[in-house]
Amino acid sequence: MSLVFLHYPKCSTSNKAKKWLDCANIEYFQRHMVEQNPSAEELEFWWKLSGLPLKRFFNTSGLLYKELNLKDKLPQMSEEEQLELLGTNGMLVKRPLVIGEDFVLVGFQEKEWEKLKNN
Repeated sequence: MSLVFLHYPKCSTSNKAKKWLDCANIEYFQRHMVEQNPSAEELEFWWKLSGLPLKRFFNTSGLLYKELNLKDKLPQMSEEEQLELLGTNGMLVKRPLVIGEDFVLVGFQEKEWEKLKNN
């Protein structure tokens, strides 16, 4: 199985997730989510594959999210507008992301990530 691990190296949660993957001997391809910002098209595919609400893909604790006042703006935006916005800056995207062939994990929750050990 080929996994893509989207992360931001300065993020402590991303680093914790990377360490977890390494300790579990799970192979992955790393992608810096700011230097190689996910496109709106990629994000739409991953969002639909995940089955999660689109809001879960936003880094709601990030400075940029707060500066743009997205807490108040997102409810008035269409899904297409939200995806376009997410595709403009990797700092808006919740991290880390793990993308597999038939699943997407958003954020690092160890219990949820345990299923990676069985694939």
